[in-house]
Amino acid sequence: MGYFDGFKVTFRTLFEDRVTLSYPDEKRQKPERFHGRHVLNRYEDGMEKCIGCELCAAVCPARCIYVRGLDNPPDAPVSPGERYGYVYEINYLRCIHCDLCVEACPTEAITESKLFEFSFTDRRDAIYTKAELVVDDEGRPRELPWEDWETGDDEHTSGWMRATSPSGAARYEGQVQWSGELGYGVRAPEPGQQPPQQPAAAEDER
Repeated sequence: MGYFDGFKVTFRTLFEDRVTLSYPDEKRQKPERFHGRHVLNRYEDGMEKCIGCELCAAVCPARCIYVRGLDNPPDAPVSPGERYGYVYEINYLRCIHCDLCVEACPTEAITESKLFEFSFTDRRDAIYTKAELVVDDEGRPRELPWEDWETGDDEHTSGWMRATSPSGAARYEGQVQWSGELGYGVRAPEPGQQPPQQPAAAEDER
């Protein structure tokens, strides 16, 4: 390639459509199953879904989750089970957002939002506690000062089809497989796995 051939390539690209965005003024829409910052969900009645079983901490490959369960007080239970998550911490200096904690959770307590734009000036802020992870009284994730929440980042935080969930099978098409969630109600069924059915007339012609 000669000296001026390089300029030809540069000049030709000036008339092509741009594929880059002027971030942060322009942002791409995040996928439905985007792995972002975690949240701890509540049932529709406000009770916490976490039962302190510590399965998320056990399955975490980065060992960034610390959980301690405690017996529910009989007069004011925190969760529907016998125990609840008394201590819940996630160290985001270690987290790799693999989503294995979501896969392992038996009550759909821990899920991930679409938020990924958050940074820390203090390493202590990177350790999220239960008070920061549990959704508020309206079912919305708590927005912290160092997080840049965009419209839609808090929607469908429980919208994950786990590999072990029955909604991955075609015979469960159209059936609700998720429990109710505070602020969002009962989540819609997962999309079907079967191909669309052809009209009966077309089948008769065959």
